[in-house]
Amino acid sequence: MIIGIDIDDTITDTYEVMMGYAQEYTLDVLGREPIINETNSCSNHLYIQYLHNWNKDEDLKYLELYYENIIKEVRPKTLAIKYLNKLKEEGHTIVLITARWETEYIDIVGLTKEWLRENNVPYDKLIVNAENKQMAAKQENLDIFIDDSFKNCQMVSDIGIKTFIMDTRTNRNLDDERIKRVYSWPHFYSVFKNMIKEAK
Repeated sequence: MIIGIDIDDTITDTYEVMMGYAQEYTLDVLGREPIINETNSCSNHLYIQYLHNWNKDEDLKYLELYYENIIKEVRPKTLAIKYLNKLKEEGHTIVLITARWETEYIDIVGLTKEWLRENNVPYDKLIVNAENKQMAAKQENLDIFIDDSFKNCQMVSDIGIKTFIMDTRTNRNLDDERIKRVYSWPHFYSVFKNMIKEAK
């Protein structure tokens, strides 16, 4: 099977790194108390902006200052690499589809490939700057898709691809009966294997 997989907050624990820098940025750069808006219903990957009530310019400045550090410092989710390797060893094709984008001051493709190599992440193809993951999913002829963004999951599910959402504290209250929620990489792997058995 061809499996499309998001990187940030699906393979990695990006939230923790982004939050630390967001607190520093709000205090030291914006000069404000970092009051966090409660949200369990953020439908896309822009949760840091929503949580801190930043405007668009403040969000862009934050990324300009910290984006490179965030990319370098994120760590894989527990057991993510183990189960990605299992999928690869079983002959599945892994397509990493990320909304990470190139900027004039960061080589996002180079940084991401370096991180993937350093963390021994198996993959067959890397797609960056995927603003429309439905389009990427269609072009890659995916059988399976997994992401933490509810919006992305809905868009991909709309074209009939079996879709999973990786549970996070920012998407927890969002549901769609077409999308299967998984809570870890062992959970995803177990559900995936059972799905294959049932299809035989």
